[in-house]
Amino acid sequence: QVQLVESGGGLVQPGGSLRLSCAASGFTFSSYRMSWYRQAPGKERELVAGISGGSTNYADSMKGRFTISRDNTKNTVYLQMNSLKPEDTAVYYCNARRNLLEYWGQGTQVTVSS
Repeated sequence: QVQLVESGGGLVQPGGSLRLSCAASGFTFSSYRMSWYRQAPGKERELVAGISGGSTNYADSMKGRFTISRDNTKNTVYLQMNSLKPEDTAVYYCNARRNLLEYWGQGTQVTVSS
């Protein structure tokens, strides 16, 4: 069955870095657009970054700080997060989408606090 398993979240101080990973299985990974979303307490889920083929896109507040990448040989998508701020605190979700098919991971908590 389809699985998206995120890892790499945790507690980090402001200005620190984290690298999230999302391991995918059960579908043709290379054919799907992969994205990271996040949801902070009391807020709606928002797009962080997406990658499809060689193209990437980022939410404005993440540009220059976050980098999305993928390794189709490992069926894994990554999110490198640098210069983290307290407002980056959220649950980060991995998303796979192709046409009308869409899958979500269970999320990984990122907390930015001193």
